[in-house]
Amino acid sequence: SSELASLKIRLRAAVRQIPDFPSKGILFEDIMPIFADASLHEALIRALDLHVSQTYGPDEKPDVVVGLDARGFLFGPSLAMRIGAGFAAVRKQGKLPGPCITAGYEKEYGQDFFQMQSDAIKPGQKVLVVDDLIATGGSAAAAGSLVKQLGGTLVGYVFILELDFLKGRDKLDAPVYTLLSSQ
Repeated sequence: SSELASLKIRLRAAVRQIPDFPSKGILFEDIMPIFADASLHEALIRALDLHVSQTYGPDEKPDVVVGLDARGFLFGPSLAMRIGAGFAAVRKQGKLPGPCITAGYEKEYGQDFFQMQSDAIKPGQKVLVVDDLIATGGSAAAAGSLVKQLGGTLVGYVFILELDFLKGRDKLDAPVYTLLSSQ
């Protein structure tokens, strides 16, 4: 829609590019300016809400939005509330209380582990996984496997930004949507 197109232009302009962070040769895409401005924050949630309403019919609408540690927590709960869904967190190992399930994923220097609380998703619930950025796709794939371990139906992944050259979406077995295509 033209509304979505103009929201994307505003949001893309707000993302700051920081060279050599966290290490030399990397151009870091900083989304924090979006959250510093209430009208941009609203534009982000509106844009994601438009995507969900245009993509999922009334019978396919997500029941749960799952946000990845840590920047998926910045907009996942707001999106969940906007679309009338619950929110569940995927966290680094050891951060969540009570019974949890675990999935490992490869990082640059070895393996890391994600966890979800065992009651975060009920069998058959439709789940949308969100994070700020998809790079290699490893952490998103681990989150997707947690959703499936709990009996959830993965309806898609949503990211604000994507590092296309790393081909992370190839690791994911549900539709992938990136709000702002990388430049």
